[in-house]
Amino acid sequence: MRKSLILCFSLLLLAALFAGCGGTGSPAPSAVPFPSAIPTQETAAPTAPPSAAPESSVAPQEEHPAPTLEDGEISDEEFHCTISISCAMILNNLDKCSKDKVELVPEDGWLLEPTEVVFYGGESVFNVLQRTCRQKKIHMEFSNTPIYNSAYIEGIGNLYERDVGELSGWMYSVNGWFPNYGCGRYALKDGDVVEWVYTCDLGADVGDDYMAQIDE
Repeated sequence: MRKSLILCFSLLLLAALFAGCGGTGSPAPSAVPFPSAIPTQETAAPTAPPSAAPESSVAPQEEHPAPTLEDGEISDEEFHCTISISCAMILNNLDKCSKDKVELVPEDGWLLEPTEVVFYGGESVFNVLQRTCRQKKIHMEFSNTPIYNSAYIEGIGNLYERDVGELSGWMYSVNGWFPNYGCGRYALKDGDVVEWVYTCDLGADVGDDYMAQIDE
């Protein structure tokens, strides 16, 4: 009987010791779930509605005319526009100018000072330039680009593209705007002011920032 009591006591003691050690250690704490990266509708702070944009005080810019897609009929109705041809910018770049072309540059830069001319309904900037140069006996050379239904002005007054550097050539503006399409596709309106200018820097030196905007 005594041995049985001793044996039971020993078994109880061993059981208590193993319970305290826990085998491989204390039990791991329960996992805590990750919070959501996107707050729920209940917990997200309310977003204030965007304030209404103030009305612009700047007057909208006049829309520039789109190029004509094809040659239209020329009417007999007469209109007037002003045309000029200037190579004054070459005077600031004579060091870049071909030596045999320097003498062709007028001292004041004008190949044709602003002149009012007649044009007919449906005519383009090219039509007026061609007729004016013929009437004023000013040399003008161009090449046709059928795919664009337009003409490219290569030279005026025997001054050609690249005569004053790789970025030089002829450009035109109408009412101060430099169209980004050929002169044969710009249909004139009564009172338009057409300026042909020789650029030595791809337009940047004569007020055209079109290429600069593309580079940005």
